Amino acid sequence: MSTNKDNFNVADLSTALNAEDRADLVNALKNKLQDLAGKHSDVLESLTPVVRKRVDALREIQTQHDDLEAKFFEERAILEAKYQKLYQPLYTKRYEIVNGEVEVEGLEPAKDVEEKGVPDFWLIAMKNNEVLAEEISERDEGALKFLRDIKWSRVDNPKGFKLEFYFDTNTFFKNSVLTKTYHMIDEDEPILEKAIGTEIEWYPGKSLTQKILKKKPKKGSKNAKPITKTEQCESFFNFFSPPQVPEEDDDIDEDAAEELQNLMEQDYDIGSTIRDKIIPHAVSWFTGEAAQDEYGDIEEDDEEEDEDDEEDDEDDEEEDDDEDDEEDDEEESKNRKKVSSAVRKKGGVRAPAGDGPQGERPPECKQQ
Repeated sequence: MSTNKDNFNVADLSTALNAEDRADLVNALKNKLQDLAGKHSDVLESLTPVVRKRVDALREIQTQHDDLEAKFFEERAILEAKYQKLYQPLYTKRYEIVNGEVEVEGLEPAKDVEEKGVPDFWLIAMKNNEVLAEEISERDEGALKFLRDIKWSRVDNPKGFKLEFYFDTNTFFKNSVLTKTYHMIDEDEPILEKAIGTEIEWYPGKSLTQKILKKKPKKGSKNAKPITKTEQCESFFNFFSPPQVPEEDDDIDEDAAEELQNLMEQDYDIGSTIRDKIIPHAVSWFTGEAAQDEYGDIEEDDEEEDEDDEEDDEDDEEEDDDEDDEEDDEEESKNRKKVSSAVRKKGGVRAPAGDGPQGERPPECKQQ
């Protein structure tokens, strides 16, 4: 990832668009790269012949490194595929125990349906993860209690991965499986192109992502029918309706493009968290052990930072307020300029969300 984020805003945005929508942005990127190439050329031309020869030798070493790195990515993909197959029997056993299809050794088969398996296994596991907990509303919990299993698999042409959510028959929607597929431009980085989700077939009046509001017409109005209005709700199930790119390039201004970038990063963050954390370590998230391991150290660090901040605040009370205002303005300016470089994830570490605003989230609907 480049350290100079400002130089790559156009490139970051282009990764979020499909081939047709990216045309103008790709051209802009080419111009930017040509400018950079010109600057690099100027650097090389400014070198003395002796130093230039040494730099050429360094570039050859870099080429050899890049070749080895390419082989590393190839071998890593093969190794991951091998172990993904080895994991499957374990995931199958987990599924059977969670859903009460088999009983563990030493226990008699449960006669009461409510005592079978591990109730609310996936719901609790996801709620114990901070990233996912923010997405799950109280209303979502009723539907997520019917979640039986979550799986993921690699997809090719285009490369990426697919999440599959298996649900028991329920009163909320007809689908037995909801899927979310991420298409990647560069899987090794990786760079996200777009995401596609299942269209949920909600039963009448059961949608968790929308609420129908009915308003009585004003007195004396010719239209006697009540006025209906659809309100978007904050819900985990919005995950299956990922951010969409406008068909026309003219529809994307700078602010909208940055908001789209942030929303797509947030969406990928949720998907990669489910793939890399929840699925392989589900029972640890269910018990809360994984949350303690991941967030425990962070909370301790935050407490230490808070103590340091309090001491700093006491020391800085006599400083001029204008200086603080200038620093705040400067920081806000930097944050506005930062648009994280596409959606990246390496070595199982969660890619950070964008530095800019995450976009407005719809209000959580009250119980219908």
